[in-house]
Amino acid sequence: MATANQSNTMDKEVSNKVLDKSGAVREGEELDAFAVSEWLRDQGIDVSGEPTVTQFAGGASNWTYRLQYDSQNHGEGKSQDLILRRPPKGTKAKSAHDMVREYTVQKSLKDAYPYVPKMVALCTDVNVIGTDFYVMERMEGIIPRANLPKGVDLDVEQTHALCTNVIDALVELHQVDYKKHPDLVNLGRGEGYCERQVSGWNNRYVKAKTLNVPSFALVRQWLTKHTPADSKTCVIHNDWRFDNVILDAADPTKVIGVLDWEMATLGDPLMDLGSALAYWIEEDDNIIMQQSRRQPTHLKGMMTRDEVVAYYLEKTGLEIDNWTFYEVFGLFRLASIVQQIYYRYYHKQTTNPAFKNFWIIVHVLHAKCLKLIAQYEGEALFTTHMQPHLQDMGVDTAAIEKLPSPIKAVIKGILPKSYFVQSSNKVEE
Repeated sequence: MATANQSNTMDKEVSNKVLDKSGAVREGEELDAFAVSEWLRDQGIDVSGEPTVTQFAGGASNWTYRLQYDSQNHGEGKSQDLILRRPPKGTKAKSAHDMVREYTVQKSLKDAYPYVPKMVALCTDVNVIGTDFYVMERMEGIIPRANLPKGVDLDVEQTHALCTNVIDALVELHQVDYKKHPDLVNLGRGEGYCERQVSGWNNRYVKAKTLNVPSFALVRQWLTKHTPADSKTCVIHNDWRFDNVILDAADPTKVIGVLDWEMATLGDPLMDLGSALAYWIEEDDNIIMQQSRRQPTHLKGMMTRDEVVAYYLEKTGLEIDNWTFYEVFGLFRLASIVQQIYYRYYHKQTTNPAFKNFWIIVHVLHAKCLKLIAQYEGEALFTTHMQPHLQDMGVDTAAIEKLPSPIKAVIKGILPKSYFVQSSNKVEE
């Protein structure tokens, strides 16, 4: 029989295996740790010697490093476990990788929202490492990605508790009184958010379009026509996913942290929810979406998208006349993000093979948007909406016909039947 000490040791070993871990620094993304350490000491941060530097996976957005300072090895200062965030090299659009904004949001939110990591220091002196960066304390825990880590075995009831807790953390964020925090008041323009978002993503998609993806003409027109007034204004995360939350290693159903605040702003909470659900892949969703899944929402015990919406509305007291708008917007926004990444690959601005087939995901998201619009409008009105865009649809249909058979079958299985009838007639004319 194991003693209490042996049991505690085994528990720690299990916990360590499931914790989110950093790895070797990627080639070309090395960090000048000496310069960072000197700068930290100049800010009055008590760090010991030079750190062990590792890097977290990903890197499509900002680069994230772990700095482990060990006082036992250096005999001065104190042990510190820190995280450094910086933009990728060659970044031109500073607004997309604004370290000052990301740092300020979290520092301002910390007292009102317990899931934010503690900020340590912000550097705007590019002479230190060549770019702005900030440092925060590391929050140790589990990050649930496409699948839960091996060793985290939740039953249906526990999985449902995890799902509920993640949504509750979003609800809690949307209830923060941002007017009590001056830096949060200046975070965004607030009112008119829905209209600005539809217009902004419309323009971004058109600029990023390549010849092998659909026009989204009907979707963009429909969103513009059906844009609602803002339901309210609050702090929104704008990139809410399970792989941006940290779970307690001792209780993997409990949320202890929320990461990646670079897109946070003041806006409509229903737009935040719609964008979050664009990533919400259910157990019976098509194979292409399953293969691109980034969070474990397919597990038994997770809410469906409809259940999430119902739960959120019950918790917040908000009412919706047309949920389809928020759902379609979320999918269109995701399609635009995916297409912006694919555009770089298409034009050989990146050679990352992971981006090679992103255009196929754009086709699937387009089909999902049209299916939702057809369900909302009914086939007759949907067909009417299609009339001004028959030429676009003829081109899009021709592109679909060139897809590999299994992919083509998936997309045709999603699209409304009238879509092909109308576009085929136009091609024949």
